[in-house]
Parts: sequence; structure tokens; C-alpha cells
Amino acid sequence: MVQNMKKVFVAMSGGVDSSVAAYLLKKQGYQVTGVFMRNWSDPLSNYCPWKKDIKDFKQVCKVLKIPTRIEIFEEEYRKKVVHYLISGYKRGITPNPDMLCNSEIKFKVFLNKARGLGADYIATGHYVVNKINKQGIYNLYISKDKNKDQSYFLALLNQKQLKCSLFPVGIYTKAQVRKIAEKAQLSVYNKKDSQGICFIGKIKFKDFIRQFIKGKQGLIMDSSKRVIGHHDGLAFYTIGQRHGLGIGGGAPYYVADKDYNKNILIVAKGRMNKLLYCKKINIKKISWISGRINKLPLTCRARIRYRQKLNNCIIKKAKKGYLVEFNKGVKAVTPGQFIVFYNKDVLLGGGVIE
Repeated sequence: MVQNMKKVFVAMSGGVDSSVAAYLLKKQGYQVTGVFMRNWSDPLSNYCPWKKDIKDFKQVCKVLKIPTRIEIFEEEYRKKVVHYLISGYKRGITPNPDMLCNSEIKFKVFLNKARGLGADYIATGHYVVNKINKQGIYNLYISKDKNKDQSYFLALLNQKQLKCSLFPVGIYTKAQVRKIAEKAQLSVYNKKDSQGICFIGKIKFKDFIRQFIKGKQGLIMDSSKRVIGHHDGLAFYTIGQRHGLGIGGGAPYYVADKDYNKNILIVAKGRMNKLLYCKKINIKKISWISGRINKLPLTCRARIRYRQKLNNCIIKKAKKGYLVEFNKGVKAVTPGQFIVFYNKDVLLGGGVIE
């Protein structure tokens, strides 16, 4: 075999992407083990988010004739991801748990476990491309399928992690991946993509948060300080949110700001309202993929949420951290979310929006 039977543990979710990742790696000559990670169980819910997925996982591995493992990382996930999420909402920001799930669980806890069991690599079904350049630096590139590209969620990864990580589906489109799965007779070839925060299952996010945070009711005001409604707790709303405000009449309202001192939710009418846009973002720290601090000021492109269009910007050093200035205003800048930077199609890194 070309790969001399290098061992790879594939993080498999029971979905089509990770299933095809395992199939492709076996075809390339790797010694593949399928691993299902059980990260969360909610004692307050009767719904088991991973029951169907684990069944699909086992079925795919049976077809591929590869060994399986089930790893339980619930304690690590609770400490690193769930606590991060809850503490963020308590502080009035909107965290992105998917970023921590990748950097702390999949590419740290799982990677360390796999390496300890003799694996040379781990692999996932992320749509991203990992290449090493002439200087020996691993770079992440936007995937072939621009609409499915998941490089945004991997902005916190480092060189040590990338050296041992494979992303087989990054050079394919989603349609091609489904065709590969169908041709390989994998039952999940037409399975729907998972949506939202995976670990809470079918529970509404607001109901999940209410288990940990008590909301304090307050006023909803528009830009002219006119009271137009009431909210049930600032922690349950995020900048740019449209639905669930309970405000009627004409053009839709969007959350523009949250005044925690006065417990007031500030909204703006119309999706093009200037209150929803800003040109400057502050961040305390930038995690650089290369492990090397880039020279500043740096002209590049950035996005502040998954699948958002890339916008031209300049990163400058500030008194406390960094200042990012955009050529045009960007909508719904949300403290706690991540801003991620690119040089053409190369992921540079990212940081938390202040």
C-alpha cells in the first residue's frame, strides 16, 4: 500500500461526510479505525441525540469492514465547551461552542487519545484542505465547495494539531461526496446534514440556556428610545437576531445592542438600518495558524460568522490587543463570536470579538 498502512482514527458522526472520509482513506491505503465520540447526555431530556447516529456509524463501518471504537468525552466536553458556553451567556456575550469543540475536543482530547493508542493521524469530515508549504508550515485552505467550506470553525488549530490531521473530503463538493457514498453503498448517502449546536439535540436553545441562566425581564426600545415591547432576559438574545422578539408592525426589527446596566434590549427597524453595521472590531488576541505572529498592519480578508461573505480589512495593533478596520460596514458584529482572517484562500487564524 502507498501509505505503508499508516494508522488513522476517523472521527465519525454517522453522517455522510465523515463516512466518506473513512472510505477515501481506506481506499488510499490507510489502516482505518472508525471512532464515534459521545460528548453529551442531557439528564433533563428524554431525547438521545446520538442514538440514531451511532446506529448509522456502525452500519457504515460494517460496510467498510473497519474496526470501531466508541469514546466518551462527556466530562471533557462539559468542562471545555458547555461551561464556556454558559459562562459566556452569563457575561452577556454570544459564544461559539463549535470553535472550542474543534480545538479542545476533536483536535486535542481525541487527537491525544488516538495518538496514545498508536494512530499516526486523525481525520474528520470537515470541508477544508490541509497542505504543507516549502517552509514546512501547514496551511488550511478554503475547500473546493465554497458553500460548504468549514475552515472558519478550525481557526484555532495549531501546527502540532494540523501535522496529525487529515481532511479527505475537502477536495470534493458536497454533491460529489454524496455520489461517492452512494457508489460505495453507504446507507447515509442521502442523510440530511445536522443543524445547530449538535449536543443539545432537539431541545430549543433558549430552553437549554434556561436550565442554567435565570432571565430578568426588561424593556425593548427602538433607536429613538421608544418602548415597543418587553424581553424575558438579555442573555436569551443575540446581536442581529430577528425572530422571537414579539414585535409587530411594518419592517422587521433586529437586535442592535444590549444595555446590561439598564437591562434594556435595543432594536433597529429594517435589515439595512445603520445601527446594525460597524466598520471597527476590537479583539484581545489572535490565534495564528502558522504559529508565527504576522507583521502589522496586515491587509487581508475576514468573516465574522460561518458562510458570511469575506470582507476586506486591515488588522492593526492597538493599546489592548488588536483593531480590525473594514472597508465597508459589516452587519451584526456580535461580542463572543469569532472573527477569522484569510489571505486569499489561506486561513490565517482568528480571535474573539470584544
